[in-house]
Order: sequence, then C-alpha cells, then structure tokens
Amino acid sequence: MGKLEGKVGLITGAAGGIGRATSKLFIEEGAKGVVMADIWDEMGEKTAEELGPNAIYLHTDVSEEADIKKSIELAIEKFGQLDIVFSNAGNPGPGGSIDDVPTDEFDHTVAIHLRAAFLYMKHSIPIMKKQGSGCFITTSSVAGFQQGMGTLPYSVSKAGIIQLTRIAAVELGIFGIRANAIAPGGIATGIFGQAFGISRNGAEKVSELMKETLAEMQAIRRAGLPEDIANAALFLASDSSSFITGVTLKVDGGLLSGRIPQYPEENQERFANLMQALDPEDLKIVTERVQDGFKKVMDDLKFMKPEIRDKVIKRLQKMTPQG
Repeated sequence: MGKLEGKVGLITGAAGGIGRATSKLFIEEGAKGVVMADIWDEMGEKTAEELGPNAIYLHTDVSEEADIKKSIELAIEKFGQLDIVFSNAGNPGPGGSIDDVPTDEFDHTVAIHLRAAFLYMKHSIPIMKKQGSGCFITTSSVAGFQQGMGTLPYSVSKAGIIQLTRIAAVELGIFGIRANAIAPGGIATGIFGQAFGISRNGAEKVSELMKETLAEMQAIRRAGLPEDIANAALFLASDSSSFITGVTLKVDGGLLSGRIPQYPEENQERFANLMQALDPEDLKIVTERVQDGFKKVMDDLKFMKPEIRDKVIKRLQKMTPQG
C-alpha cells in the first residue's frame, strides 16, 4: 500500500522539474488522483499521459485567480475530494537592485509565488473543512532566509511564504488541516535558465549543465535534484508527518549552514562551458543579459566611495575571462 493511497493531490508547476518529479512520485505512492497544473502544455500533457488515468493536466496560470479556482474545481469534479495542495509554480523574477526592478515584473513574481499560495489556501480551505482534513505544502526557498540567493521579488515572495505557512498552520489546525513549506537549496531545474530569459527547452538543458556548479556550493557535494524535493513533499503530504505543521523544511544540502568558498577561475570555466552548450539564440540572450548586468555595475561605480570602488573593480577583473 502506497503512502498516499486514496488521497487526491493538486500540484502547480507540475510540468517540469520539482512539480513533474512530485507528480510522478505521488502516483507511484498510490494517489487516487493528481491534478497537474502548469502553463507548459506540451510537457504537462505528455507527463500526465505517461502517468496514466489518475493524472490529469490542466493549463493553469497561477497569477490568475480564475485559473486557480478551475484547477481546484477539476480535482473535485474528477476525484470528489482534495487532500493535498502543493503550490510549487514559480519563476526566477527580474534581477537588479531595488531601484532597477520593474514594478509590473515585481507584482507578477509575487503573484506567481506568494499570492498564488494564498489563493490556493483561500479557495481550498472550505473543501478541506468539510472533509475534516487536508494538507498544504508550498515551495519556499533558501532565498527566503538569506539575502543573495535569488532576485529581490523572488526572495521577498519566498520569505512571505514562510510566514503564510505559520499563520495557516495556527488558523487551520483545529480543522484537521496542516500547512508546511519546503525551502530548496541549489536544485538542478530549469529556473536557472529561465532567469536569463531563454527558451523552456534551453532552460531544461541548463539544468543539467548546472549540476557541476551546484555540487560545489554546500556541505553535501552534489547538486540537489527534483526528486529530493519530491521526497520531502511526499513526507509532508503523508500521514507520516501527521504531527508536523507550520514548519519550513530546508532541503538544501547544508547550504544555509555555511557556503563553500568559490574560486573565480573555476566559476569562469564552468560558465564558459555552459555558454558553449547553448543554442545560438539562447546564447545571444544570455550574452545580452550578462552585458547588461556589467553595464549596470559600471554605471553605479561613480556613486561609490573611492575605496569601495577600487575593491569592486578588482573583483570584476577577477570575474572577467582573460584573453
């Protein structure tokens, strides 16, 4: 008997990376049904077909409240219940400092991460109250705990999810409903490629190329994999965690315990290898993004104190490939 026998789950961001791995694992563990919500229709439909009749894909833009409602309604229509909501959909958000981030892109990133998690709770709670049970799991991030591990709107959203989880746990425990979050560290998924704005297929390729870099970041010297997060989600969704609520489980290989020193020369070589493996169109996009980033740094130099400016210039020289 599987750990999710008779349970119905709804997973957002289910077509790729963490969401796809979790959908697969939930089905393997006997889930009565899994609604796979995403906007990557090609991969979502293909994965649902591979997983069999207990998996259903639905095009879902989690920044739209109407789409969120439709995915919840589909779970009830097809399976008659909703036991697990895993709010996992995400994007990297726009890079840049506070004065650079476009307001509309900030709002969109918050909508995909924090607002969507809130809305999934809002519209699923009445169903779970009637059932007398339910489980919310939301993907946070190490970026929600520490600066410098994600873009501004992404990090703010992930920190908000941690607090939303605590609030939900206290409000809902009396109804038999639990709420927990997962904070992944360096997981090899397409989000790194998406941060550069390259194609979805190109981003998936980047996820493979990032494994070597990610393996050097934390105490456990390998890249985190989507399956690592899927296993954590399975634990939090199952009765094995029935006395756990309000926690954010760090699945980061020890990253938040202390970052491993990085060497500029090795990072240059890894980045060069990554660039060489990209398709021409994706390479053009990444190159333009990198150039824009350096231009912004150079523009800001004139506002820095001389002693700080000198340190920044020396660091840039180390980071810039020679020859």
